Amino acid sequence: MEEIIKLRQIRRDFPLGSQIVKVLKGIDLEVKPNEYVALMGPSGSGKSTLMNLLGCLDTPTSGEYWLNGKDVSQMTDNDLAEVRNSEIGFVFQTFNLLPRSTALENVALPLVYAGMPSSDRQKRAEEVLESVGLGDRMDHRPNQLSGGQRQRVAVARALVNHPSIILADEPTGNLDSKTSIEIMKLFGDIHALGNTVILVTHEEDIAQHAHRIIRLRDGMIESDEKTKNGS
Repeated sequence: MEEIIKLRQIRRDFPLGSQIVKVLKGIDLEVKPNEYVALMGPSGSGKSTLMNLLGCLDTPTSGEYWLNGKDVSQMTDNDLAEVRNSEIGFVFQTFNLLPRSTALENVALPLVYAGMPSSDRQKRAEEVLESVGLGDRMDHRPNQLSGGQRQRVAVARALVNHPSIILADEPTGNLDSKTSIEIMKLFGDIHALGNTVILVTHEEDIAQHAHRIIRLRDGMIESDEKTKNGS
């Protein structure tokens, strides 16, 4: 099976004054379609930098990154923006919803960028909100929703474009434990429908929901193991 993600000797350096800080030090990684992967590592291990590279929010200093057979490591900012819009659904810890827009408008937003006609946008956004259990909350603004509901809106927005990959950065970081379990069940459902899910977390119990855990330390992959869900 062709990999959906293939990294070869990915390095990322950041200038800091007159110094160069080497954050990623030659990462090799492959992810197949419909894998469910957690990225873990202590602060400063490089997991956020790796997440930004995987999400095409940043480009490597050197190395190759193939996403769905395209070499994105050499792309221009405009090309990367297009890849982000069509291939990747993002879910952030802070939800990143527009406060004055309804749940429906927030979810439909990526489709505006994709140039989809208005009636189709509405239909698709309604469909996805139904699928995450928010059919009765479409006209609510974020401040009228609980934290868990806001994260469901964010998940629906990530799914709306039929992306190849869902990238979730600490998606339960702002939620209580009961709501966290509900959101992780939702990610499990999304994975079961055939989506590739990559999750960044520092919480072991959240990572165990995935089928494979990749641990980073000092800018390198320390271990890459299947969980009991993936065995």
